[in-house]
Order: sequence, then C-alpha cells, then structure tokens
Amino acid sequence: MENLIALLVAAPLLGAVVLLCGGRRLDKTGHWIGTLFAAVSFGVGVALFADMLGRGAEDRTLHQFLFSWIPVEGFQADIAFQLDQLSMTFVLLISGVGTLIHVYSIGYMEHDERRRRFFGYLNLFVAAMLLLVVADNYLLLYFGWEGVGLASYLLIGFWQHKPSAATAAKKAFLVNRVGDIGLSIAIMLMFTTFGTFAFGPVLGSVGAETSVAAAPVSEGTLTAIGLMLLLAACGKSAQVPLQSWLGDAMEGPTPVSALIHAATMVTAGVYLIVRSGAIFNGAPDAQLVVTVVGAVTLLFGAIVGCAKDDIKKALAGSTMSQIGYMILAAGLGPIGYVFAIMHLVTHGFFKAGLFLGAGSVMHGMNDEVDMRKYGGLRKYMPVTFVTFGLGYLAIIGFPGLSGFFSKDMIIEAAFAKGGTQGWILGGVTLLGAGITAFYMTRVMILTFFGEKRWQPTATGAVQQDGTTARAVSGHEPAASQHGSGEMPHPHESPKSMTVPMVVLAFGSVFAGGFFSIGDRFVNWLEPVTGYAHGSPPVSALTVTAATMVVLAAGVAIAWSMYGRRPVPVVAPRGSVLTRAARRDLYQDDFNHAVLVRGGEHLTRSLVYVDHSLVDGVVNGTAAGVGGLSGRLRKLQNGYARSYAVSMFGGTAILIAATLLMRAV
Repeated sequence: MENLIALLVAAPLLGAVVLLCGGRRLDKTGHWIGTLFAAVSFGVGVALFADMLGRGAEDRTLHQFLFSWIPVEGFQADIAFQLDQLSMTFVLLISGVGTLIHVYSIGYMEHDERRRRFFGYLNLFVAAMLLLVVADNYLLLYFGWEGVGLASYLLIGFWQHKPSAATAAKKAFLVNRVGDIGLSIAIMLMFTTFGTFAFGPVLGSVGAETSVAAAPVSEGTLTAIGLMLLLAACGKSAQVPLQSWLGDAMEGPTPVSALIHAATMVTAGVYLIVRSGAIFNGAPDAQLVVTVVGAVTLLFGAIVGCAKDDIKKALAGSTMSQIGYMILAAGLGPIGYVFAIMHLVTHGFFKAGLFLGAGSVMHGMNDEVDMRKYGGLRKYMPVTFVTFGLGYLAIIGFPGLSGFFSKDMIIEAAFAKGGTQGWILGGVTLLGAGITAFYMTRVMILTFFGEKRWQPTATGAVQQDGTTARAVSGHEPAASQHGSGEMPHPHESPKSMTVPMVVLAFGSVFAGGFFSIGDRFVNWLEPVTGYAHGSPPVSALTVTAATMVVLAAGVAIAWSMYGRRPVPVVAPRGSVLTRAARRDLYQDDFNHAVLVRGGEHLTRSLVYVDHSLVDGVVNGTAAGVGGLSGRLRKLQNGYARSYAVSMFGGTAILIAATLLMRAV
C-alpha cells in the first residue's frame, strides 16, 4: 500500500497539467476531468485509510521513497512521503471536501468561459496541499507550502480583469511571503542544528517530552525555530499579525473561498504546528506565544465578523476566529493537539457548507453579496436554508452537532491549562463562543428571515423556457427573475450545487459525535500527537453550562437587534467599535501607515544615504584623485626648457637653504 501514497498527489497534479496544457479542445469536458482526478485522489485516500485501520496503532506509519532530490555530500534532500494518522486525517479532509467543491463548481462556474482553467487551478491547489501533508521532511513540505501559495494567488485573482481581484491576489501573495520567510529560516535552523530536514530525526532528536532536559539542543534554539514556524503558520492560517489578506481573498469565486477556508490553505498552519509539536513542547516560550496569537485572533476575527454586511466577508471573519481556536488549542501542547485537529475537521464540514451555501444564495440573488439586500430567502431556497442552517448550528456549538463536541473540548482544555493563564484562555474561548453565536445568528436572520429587501434589477431575467439568462457580467451564474425590471425571484440551485451542500451538512451534524464516541478521535491521533488529559478547575459540566449560557446570550442579542426590528437596506453609521470592525479594526490602515509608508520613508532614507554618503565618498575620492593627477600631469609636459628651469629653481632653493642654515 505504501506505493499508493504518491498517487494521492500525482492524480490531481496530472489533472492540473492536462487541463492547463491541453488547450481549448478540453473546454467542454475540462470540469469533468478535474473532478475525476480529485475523486481518484479521494478514492486512493479511502483505500489507504482502510488499510491503515487494519494495522496496529504502532504499525500505521507508512513511508514511500521515490528518489533523492538533492544528493550531495553533507546535504541530502529526498522526495519521500510519510502517511500516519495525522496526515491521513488531512488527506481525507482535503481530497473529500475538495472533490465536493469540484462537483459544486460544475454548476457554479457553468457560464464562465475559462472554466477549464479554473478546474486546473483547483486540481493544482489540492495537489499542493496534499504534498504538504504527506511530505516526510520539512524541505519537501516547503515545496508544497509554496505550491499552495501559488495556487491561492491564481484562484483569488481568477477574475483578474477586476482590479479588486487582482489587488486581493497580490495582497495574499505578498503577505504570505512574509510567513514563508519564517518557514525558510526555521528549516535552515533545523539543518544547522540537526543536520537533516526529515521529520523522524528532527522530532525524534527533540523528544516528545515537555521537559526541556529531554532535548539535545538548547531551549533558545528550539524557541527560535518555534517562533519562525509560528510566523509561517500566521501567514497561511491568517492569524494576527498576518491576517489582512483573508477578507480580500473573497474576491475569488465562492468555491475558492470554500476550498481555502475549509480544506486547504488556512489549515496548513495548524498542521505545521501540530506536526512540529515536539519542538514546541521543548520551547515553552514559543508555545505561550502560539496561545496568545490564537487567543487574539479568535477575538479579532469574531469582532470583525459582527460588522460585515458582505456574507462572504462575514464568513471570512468567522474562519479567522475558528482557526484562532485551533491555534490556541495547538499552543496548549499535548492537552490540546488532538482537539485542535478535531475542530479543524468538523470546521472543514460546516465551514465548507456555509461558504457553498453563501454561493448558492449569491447564485439566486444575481451575485448580490450584501445581506441587507436579502431577507426571507428560506421560502425560495429551502435546501440552501436547511443546509446552511445546520452549518450555522454546528459552528455556534449547538448541543449534539459537530461544533459542540470539538469547540467544547478546546474550551475545557483551555481551562485545564491551570492557573491564571488557564482562566484567561478559558474566558477568551467562552467570550469567543458568545460572539460567534451573535454574528452567525445575524447572518442567518439577515439572509433567510424577515421581509424580503431586494431591489428591482434588469439583469438575469427568466427566459420563456424557464431557464435563467446569463448575468451581464458573465462572471457568475445569474439569478432567475420574473422579467426584466421586475423584482428578482431567487431560486434553488441545481443539484450539482445542492448535493455537495447536503453531504457537508450531514458531516456538520454527525461528525463531532462520531469522533467523540469512546474517545475515538483521541485514540486515533494520540500515537502521533501525544495526549495529556487535563482537568479544568471546574467540572466539565460547568464549562458546558457556561458555554450554553453565552451561546444563548449571543443568539438572543442578535435576535433582539435584527429579528425583532426592521433591517435597513443601508447600514446605519453605527458605534465607534462597529465602524472600526467594518474597517477590519484598522488592520489595513495600520499596515499602510507603518509598513507601506514606513517602507517608503526607509527606502527614501537609504537612497539619500546611498547618493549623499556612499556615492559622495566614492565620487569625491575619484574627483580628488583626478584633480591631483591633473595638476601633477602639468609637471610632466615634455619640454626640456621647463625641466631645466625646474632643476635650476631646485638648485637655487637648496643653495639658499644651505646658506641660511650656516648663518643660523
């Protein structure tokens, strides 16, 4: 079975090559080809998973060596794969949810003239992410890491003729390059410290114990490596301070948003930290910084999500916050590694479902993204309403649904950290749960409840045969309407879009409970991540009760603000905090003022120093030498009479000096 691991990556990679190099002859079948290759990868993953289940816990790590990438003396880099319980979890999530998003895209991108290329990029994205999680060394992981960055750039800017999309793609690319610098430095430190990039020797040398004494290297070195790995995770997983790209990434087609937020890019940082858990266990300072970053981002994303009227950007703030939960849990060490991954998987189901549901709403509302122009859509889009609603209940942690089990475990683990730190982290996770209930209830009310608030439009009229006219923009599927100039009449999406939503809703409901039965998920990951049971200072029942109270409070506040009152189509000015949240808590303003403007001033200063000081010294020295040589050159003019006069003058001076000295 080890020989099948490479096929996980090869199938979608081959699909990308075929679709991107096959030319227009594949325009009519490219979407099916891309979906097929993604499904093949998922099928291989299922086969490997079944084989892994038949093995003992100690025999579940599979290795496949392909060839030596860079075989030189003192530097060995291999193309080799490692499949264990952790990477298998990601393989199933990436290929499974990725295949569903491919199926959804068949209907969603039906009218796009570049659909073949879009599916090629999707295949490339899936292949790069799979390479990232099955690599058996950090250097090959870095190769997949950069592939994910490239694919995200191509997909976020897929409609590059829109200035906003082109700008968003460039922003995501540049911000992620900052994080990539962290990963490259961490890999260099690993090689100079351990002499290898491979997971086994590196993590085995550090040791899985939390005691620093178990590590053969200094705590300072491990801290430096851990902080650089965290910087990389902040870039890919949109954590503070590298979170500014995530909201703008909504400029890409909605299936891209679902793929980035649920199954691929933003999960990469969580994987990196959990995979490198042994390093963080030996570097408590770096581990503390991880928890702080997760806690800050958890609240940051939740606050931003409360004020967004764009349905996709509200969900983007939600993703930032939920990934914050995972990063916080990963920073707790062996207490939280398993629960970070468990929440990552359940989040993959309900967040993909929420984004695909948002795309379905946009499909029915003529590309409109402003929730203030929705209202009452549950009557017109029942499947979308039910599936989106189940995702909503899962993400807020409604009892019995997936998010309830995974998020509750993180809250309990935060309290179990103990001491003042445990109380602070536990309080932050509880507060985040309440804010999540508020902004997600707001999204549900604005979109599916209340009176309809959409305005007349002249695009996308229904044809006589009942089909929907193509949108004027030609970018997204058009909504159906009663006729040109009449009120739009939202309609349910085609089955190619609703079936994946139903499957994801099923996972949103049952996955968490299935994982929790008999500590099934803990037992699955413990051989790789380790697990240390922690006891919170209060009972688990008390933590659950407190979570339910803040959840109910968040729902009640949202209902009182948006469910019981008419919702204005034009957003009111709002409070100072609301206005700040609409501007993403001024993150872009800060980046522009400090980094962009600061960089410009620094560049001007360096240019001034270069021109005035460096060039001044060089040019001044050259000018001095040239002037001196020009004057000396006049003494060597080639005329005998000048030399005779010089000799006579010199002799006269010597005679005069001699006579003067004798007189004295």
